[in-house]
Amino acid sequence: MSDNRGIAIITGGGSGIGQATALAMSADGWTVVVAGRRQDALADTVAKASGTQRVEAVQADVTDAASVDRLFATVLERHGRVDFLFNNAGMNVPKIPLDELDTDQLRTIVETNVLGSLLCSRAAMIAMKAQTPGGGRIVNNGSVSAYAPRLNTAPYTATKHAITGLTKAITVDGRPFGIVCGQIDVGNATGDPSTPMAAGDPQADGSVIFEPRISTSQIADMVSHMARLPLEANVPFVTVMASTMPLYGRG
Repeated sequence: MSDNRGIAIITGGGSGIGQATALAMSADGWTVVVAGRRQDALADTVAKASGTQRVEAVQADVTDAASVDRLFATVLERHGRVDFLFNNAGMNVPKIPLDELDTDQLRTIVETNVLGSLLCSRAAMIAMKAQTPGGGRIVNNGSVSAYAPRLNTAPYTATKHAITGLTKAITVDGRPFGIVCGQIDVGNATGDPSTPMAAGDPQADGSVIFEPRISTSQIADMVSHMARLPLEANVPFVTVMASTMPLYGRG
């Protein structure tokens, strides 16, 4: 383990994939700052870290530009740089037909999944361009739903398409500054609040089945691997899913 691989920010770090990734990366030598709206959830992540792990919490709302700016200003004040950002914060809306969702639900998912990632990426790029040595890595949490949507998931699918576009754009725009960007597309992770499947999941043929899932720790291990790569190397896109998940065959 490295003495200190660098300074990492993980949004949505109070539960699920965010929490698992914070613990995996801090165990691998990173100083990790978890961000989220719920202070109690962030405190739970900090409490689960061992005595040798460096995990800090900063309460922040990724949909609020001033809150995001305060998050990054706090990290820069404490540590002087930002080496890694995991745009993990996200949400879903009920799986009902698009015409049955109200405008507030649509606005909320777009603001959380898309605007939040844009605001955090902007703040990270500002920091990464200004720091010495410059550069850093951004990893976006996408979804297999972006290219194989489930029934009644138009808002979620649309926002994850947007994340794919953001990943590709940052890959190009960040190149002159040593800023690299990758994306992890997750299929069926336990503890991921964006994909509730407790009652089974409707399939395109009208059936409902209980789909296999993998643990958030397996997702965290992949993000940790992407994070530790030298900036000369990148994983632009990777899919991590349960081996027998019926992704291929549904679209």
